[in-house]
Amino acid sequence: MIAPPAGKTPPRLVGVIADRAALVRATRLRARPDFFELRLDALVDFLEETEAAVPKLGASIICTARHPAEGGMNHLIAKKRAELLRRFLGRAAFVDVELRSSQQMAPLLAEARRGKVGILLSSHHLRDTPQPDALRAELDAALGDCPDIFKIATRTDTAAQLDRLLAFFTENSARLPIAAMGMGRLGRESRRQLLRLGSALNYAAVGAANAPGQPTLGELRRTRDAYII
Repeated sequence: MIAPPAGKTPPRLVGVIADRAALVRATRLRARPDFFELRLDALVDFLEETEAAVPKLGASIICTARHPAEGGMNHLIAKKRAELLRRFLGRAAFVDVELRSSQQMAPLLAEARRGKVGILLSSHHLRDTPQPDALRAELDAALGDCPDIFKIATRTDTAAQLDRLLAFFTENSARLPIAAMGMGRLGRESRRQLLRLGSALNYAAVGAANAPGQPTLGELRRTRDAYII
């Protein structure tokens, strides 16, 4: 088995809650992940139930309200997404805002920093994995906002796409903690490899997958357990 490098934090798991069934399931899990991600854009019709469930989750919370162009549900405009994030900001360890929205969400990000909530800037490429230099440009732009973590999710249907994502991660992960993952035919393989390489956060489904190739929490936990023993 491979031990994590000296001085590095063991891989951290994130259980994604993107529907009511996953919310209920998450409150009943015996083995909790390090974080739960609340996809508030997908939970918008169950906000009171979501608020009531948060104390029962037993793990730190990442709040996000995804931009529609990056897979967000319910076609929410920026103002509505900011309202959702503010509603849960006091309960969050991290808030996840897309890089494309960082200027619009600047007041929210400033509020998060004042409340000592971590900042996660993200970018989601649903159809392809851009070339490493294009991904590097996104990381450079994110660094201007001083996030705690940069999250990158790309399409990995082919070995070439996966290789580009892995190359970007290995060449840039020393600059800033990066949470990287693939979606699509090689999504599971991408997440196994990136977990072993040191992805800052490793996302998995609590219930039904909400992205193609997304592993279950149990599958990713077994990968992590094999890695750290």
